[in-house]
Amino acid sequence: MDMTLRDFFELWPLFGDATLTGTFAGMTLGVLGVHVVLRRMVFLTAAISHTASLGVVLAVFLGGSFAGLSLVLTPTVGAFLMTLATLWIVHLARKSPRDFSDAGLGAMYLLGAAGTLVIGSHVQMELHDLNAMLFGTAVAVLRPDFVSVAGLSALILLIQAWMWRGFAAVTVDSRSAQVRGLPVRALDLVLMLSIALFISVSTRVLGPLPTFAFSILPAIAAVRVASNMPRALWLAAIFGAIMGFGGYLAATLMDLPVGAAQALVGLALVVVANGFAWLQRGLRARTPSPLTPQA
Repeated sequence: MDMTLRDFFELWPLFGDATLTGTFAGMTLGVLGVHVVLRRMVFLTAAISHTASLGVVLAVFLGGSFAGLSLVLTPTVGAFLMTLATLWIVHLARKSPRDFSDAGLGAMYLLGAAGTLVIGSHVQMELHDLNAMLFGTAVAVLRPDFVSVAGLSALILLIQAWMWRGFAAVTVDSRSAQVRGLPVRALDLVLMLSIALFISVSTRVLGPLPTFAFSILPAIAAVRVASNMPRALWLAAIFGAIMGFGGYLAATLMDLPVGAAQALVGLALVVVANGFAWLQRGLRARTPSPLTPQA
């Protein structure tokens, strides 16, 4: 029997945690993604998701090899540490010759993918459990995972709201921000830590596909239609929330994979945003300037 909209909300106790987890993840990654997109590092999260997976299998492998280490080096901690290391390497690469950052992202992507396969083959764990640990699932989210994503989302969004001027200045023109006396390194560090922490948790809970989609598609759509940084950040948060909630709803009603449906909703938002931007340019071109002589 096909699911209806009424059925979806009647079964909210079943779908609620997963739907809201995607909504919070979309909002937060949408805001963080504006900085990623404006820095022209859209494949950053693709590389991070694979190195986060490498951190997960390393944590499991080392925890099984050394007694007691598993209490400290949990899969989430391993994912965060590898994510942080990736961001630090990429940050250093941005100071190197032009386009080296793309090479750095490619190297991190391959290292994460290959390392996960090699080390994962030596982990003593059922394949189903290992896949769930590595790639998460956007279909069914456990309550502790929902609480962790919601809490971390609230914290990072508060930091972004409090420090958005500094983050924006560093993202748009770090040299000018340094001349103005802003603590560029500290702002970069907080921003990179926020990205590293949330992407590692989102990849662990929801999987790499929706995480990657959330981190770039809302930001791309927002940047296309926003006239300034504050509007871009607000729109990215709204578009990300629409992706998370609408994607889960569409997946449930049409029997689609959740992560793929969320990505498709994001792509639709990008198409609509590009169409809106095109219409705006057309209207501005047809509107005569007050200084233009009239026939």
